[in-house]
Amino acid sequence: MDYIIEMNGITKKFPGVIANDHITLQLKKGEIHALLGENGAGKSTLMSVLFGLYQPESGVILKEGNAVKINGPNDATRLGIGMVHQHFKLVHNFTVLENIVLGVETVKHGLLSMEEAREKVVALSRTYGLEIDPDAPVSDITVGMQQRTEILKMLYRENEILIFDEPTAVLTPQEIAELMKIMKNLKEQGKSILFITHKLNEILAVADRCTVLRKGKGVGTIEVAGATKEGLSEMMVGRKVSLEMAKSDIDPGAVVLDVRELTVKNKITGKNLVCNVSFSVREGEIVCVAGIDGNGQSELVYALTGLLRAENGQVFLRGKDITRATVRERGNRGMAHIPEDRHKHGLVLDYSIAYNMVLQHYFEPAFQRHGFINYGAVYAYAAGLIEKYDVRCGQGVKTAARSMSGGNQQKAIIAREAEREHKLLVAVQPTRGLDVGAIEYIHERLLEERGKGKGILLISLELEEVFSISDRILVIYEGQIVADLDPKSVTYQELGLYMAGSKRKEGAS
Repeated sequence: MDYIIEMNGITKKFPGVIANDHITLQLKKGEIHALLGENGAGKSTLMSVLFGLYQPESGVILKEGNAVKINGPNDATRLGIGMVHQHFKLVHNFTVLENIVLGVETVKHGLLSMEEAREKVVALSRTYGLEIDPDAPVSDITVGMQQRTEILKMLYRENEILIFDEPTAVLTPQEIAELMKIMKNLKEQGKSILFITHKLNEILAVADRCTVLRKGKGVGTIEVAGATKEGLSEMMVGRKVSLEMAKSDIDPGAVVLDVRELTVKNKITGKNLVCNVSFSVREGEIVCVAGIDGNGQSELVYALTGLLRAENGQVFLRGKDITRATVRERGNRGMAHIPEDRHKHGLVLDYSIAYNMVLQHYFEPAFQRHGFINYGAVYAYAAGLIEKYDVRCGQGVKTAARSMSGGNQQKAIIAREAEREHKLLVAVQPTRGLDVGAIEYIHERLLEERGKGKGILLISLELEEVFSISDRILVIYEGQIVADLDPKSVTYQELGLYMAGSKRKEGAS
């Protein structure tokens, strides 16, 4: 069998952990090959080795049967290997065209010559169905359009082997469907694709073969045509995984969160990002705000949690007006928050996991005396949470948050927030970018909190998640709540119409 790329016996180590343990991966020419595994299984590390970002301790890489040494991304590019990273590598104040040609610019007489580049980019965008505006600043385009820009960067460099690292983690359902079409089109044009993902539906939709990693080791490679979601998930986590959550009926208690006519404006344009929104969350219920990304969800959460000042309206927590309260005051009054961006708002990445576990209450008597931190108490508390919530970290309580996988970073945030005294948990896309095992774990924790009588406000873009664990669904469209729905009596299609603004329920705020 002729392979365009072979990675044989690749081993890559980091302090306290073997990320890749003698892994073999073989990519055929003109196939879409999925790389599946839990967070921390070693998928991104293996692809970073192929792209030259890391050097392996042992193993060999073959390109079309010949051994190659990839010392960096420039070597990878020369070999026809391109990569779209999970967190895009774009310069936000450059245009789409400038980002695509960055590093391989055409220069004549010391000046940039962009016309040839523009013609080539426009031709590529038409050939592969990647519609873009070459002159738009990256800061002004959607996440889906940013991803198209990243794909065009690879095609502009005439890469034949395309690596997609969790490409759908930040996309809406519509953008995901569009990306699947683009990937199939790239395959038809003779490109070979390595596709890192944890989403089983996407593998079944586009992949030809799938290699599964678990805890740094290769489990096996299978043909996708005969695969099932249940079989793939068991290969990935080493046990049967519940893809449907068992959820008891609820008897909601008192109102925990009461939002009245809340309005949030854009400080620059004056436009309403959240418009006259009213709703409540009661003890022992999960209320989910569903909608397409960019319809005011983030600004609503920022106003509720104190990160942004509301223009009008009121927010009550357990009957007390917290509209003007600080973040710390809201926390002390019983609000916990799993933020949308775990890197920006959830963790201090260069702090240890122990320090991150006490970010919200290091000032309490249990952790300080006369203004001096009691490190023994902090480490003991963090060690307890690490064990209880199965947070995997190579160097224990002293592990830097930055060095942990996304799933374990998320577990750490959930451990911190769930263990604080709280009556309301605001959970914003708590499973974004996580694998099926981590998703099952987080859904179980949310249902556990519900069972303890906590009120939970869940913001999610994942329709499966919305239907799986919510008791009520609030649909947000252009900053307004357009429907209050019962997940037992609404269909995916009907919910999609509300989310797209094609339908509106009378009486919604």
